[in-house]
Amino acid sequence: MIQQQKITIIGGGNLGVAIALGLIESKGFEPAQITITRRHIEALTFLTEKGLNVLANNIKATKNADIVLLAVKPYQIAAVLAEIQPVLQEKQILISVVSSVSLADIAQMVQINMPIFRAMPNTAIAIQQSMTCISYLNTSQAQNEVVISIFQKLGEAIVIDEDLMEAATVLGACGTAYAMRYIRANIQGGIEIGFSAKTARLIAAQTIKGAAELLLRNGTHPEAEIDKVTTPKGCTIAGLNEMEHQGFSSSLIRGLIASYQKIRKD
Repeated sequence: MIQQQKITIIGGGNLGVAIALGLIESKGFEPAQITITRRHIEALTFLTEKGLNVLANNIKATKNADIVLLAVKPYQIAAVLAEIQPVLQEKQILISVVSSVSLADIAQMVQINMPIFRAMPNTAIAIQQSMTCISYLNTSQAQNEVVISIFQKLGEAIVIDEDLMEAATVLGACGTAYAMRYIRANIQGGIEIGFSAKTARLIAAQTIKGAAELLLRNGTHPEAEIDKVTTPKGCTIAGLNEMEHQGFSSSLIRGLIASYQKIRKD
């Protein structure tokens, strides 16, 4: 356990719930160490059954926490911080997983000298497979290690410059949807060439998982792994070339840039 610290997650939506589930499944926290809030707590009954504390009162949930994690919508953060600001303490750690809200903006809202972190995980955090990017303000090395260790229990975690946080959102969080769309297309293609939907899904998903593991474990460039499965006049290179002729790589890059421009504009 992380020194039996108590963590409060303010915002019991999809991401907040995913983080809570990831924490207990990682064995890094006991369920009783975790409190999660939501206005209508009936939707989180299944978490109560797992031993987590579920509250509708953000102030009460914040008072007894060592770590306060904000998992609300961007338009909600100002009101939520104004609500809990009177009970926030300098000794607490504040983590925001709210997109498009800077560390400086958060510091201005809390109005006390406390350690503040921005973290951008993705929904795979629920199964301890997130890619989480972290930046921070007013923190100590010990506090940095605590927060990084929390997210490392939930997948991979790296520290980045805050000015790359929007880009990290697109590549790491939106990227989950992009990967799912590719897998879905793979499944559709698999069905067309003769597999059942169930079998095509298994083959497609496991193949993508294996491909990612090759890069992570070997530290290789994707082209090096592609070269291993492309033979002269073979079926792999024929398929790859057709995909490129149809704009596969360029459409993916254009999609990433479109998402980035959208998040920067908003």
